Amino acid sequence: MSIKFEKVDYIYSPGTTMEKRGLDNVSFELADNKFIALIGHTGSGKSTLMQHFNALLKPSKGSIDIAGYHITPQTSNKNLKELRKRVSLVFQFPEAQLFENTVLEDIEFGPKNFGATEKEAKTQAFEWLSKVGLPEEIATKSPFELSGGQMRRVAIAGVMVNEPQVLCLDEPAAGLDPRSRKEMMKLFLNYQKAGHTVILVTHNMDDVAEFADDVLVMEHGQLIKHDKPENIFKDKNWLEKHYLMEPTPSRFASELANYNFAQNPLTLDQLVDGIKENLKGEFDE
Repeated sequence: MSIKFEKVDYIYSPGTTMEKRGLDNVSFELADNKFIALIGHTGSGKSTLMQHFNALLKPSKGSIDIAGYHITPQTSNKNLKELRKRVSLVFQFPEAQLFENTVLEDIEFGPKNFGATEKEAKTQAFEWLSKVGLPEEIATKSPFELSGGQMRRVAIAGVMVNEPQVLCLDEPAAGLDPRSRKEMMKLFLNYQKAGHTVILVTHNMDDVAEFADDVLVMEHGQLIKHDKPENIFKDKNWLEKHYLMEPTPSRFASELANYNFAQNPLTLDQLVDGIKENLKGEFDE
């Protein structure tokens, strides 16, 4: 079942002097089991939009269809627990959400909250501890004794342990070293390929180019473009106008004098292949 937003508005503090429009007439449809990137400069409405995916915020106007739920301004909070199992959010710096005494208890919290037995929750917690690349022996430690990177992994395991149908991520790899970042993004890609939808809010255009099937571009609360990465990054003047960077391989290719690329290289593999083709042409001559 696709995700569909239809003419969604969101107003912060309506009817007060602090009233502010967060979303303005946003409509789109996303196919299931895809990797979606949500981009735009700071204040564009990305995080506001993301919080609508599991009705943490509900539209002031319009409707949302997601994971079998139809959400409108009149939707009651009473019946949203199951939705929030199917659609989970990982906020930026999720380690700030850790609260239990041990790593195991923190990861077990979600399954228990959604009705798992003690044994089921423990099994699932150890499984996801391994999937996020952490050793079993840290299970009995306080999460606050861990390194920042380990705390991040514990927090993400605590969300993914519920295996949501739709996983929404707000800059999940921010502040991680390059190796940890690569491992984290591979985890999310594998999760999507296993039959889930992943929605990534990011400022990192290299991640958009490498992983996204589909891209939503926000500006001033409006959806200004919805397209595939190759089409989003095709018009460099448009990117500059909307304060968006090109992926690093594309920028690097632009600096290579006398090199012609059959297509704009968005990923490192595409850049390497393009350079090889140019060098092959030189040697053939």
